[in-house]
Amino acid sequence: MLEKITPQATVLDVVSTYRQTEKVFRAYDRVAGECICCNCLFCTLEEVAKEYGINLENLLHDLKSATET
Repeated sequence: MLEKITPQATVLDVVSTYRQTEKVFRAYDRVAGECICCNCLFCTLEEVAKEYGINLENLLHDLKSATET
């Protein structure tokens, strides 16, 4: 089980531990232009941010916020 969402966590780790983060990834799909969960399931959050030009700090913040609700 994933204890903390970090840049080194994979998309799979995050989604499987915190199902509510799927909506965050879906929102970022618009920025990426494709389904992040479909195409980057085994990538780290850092790799996803770099690949799609997503601000990593914003992504981490949004994912962590989703786990608090």
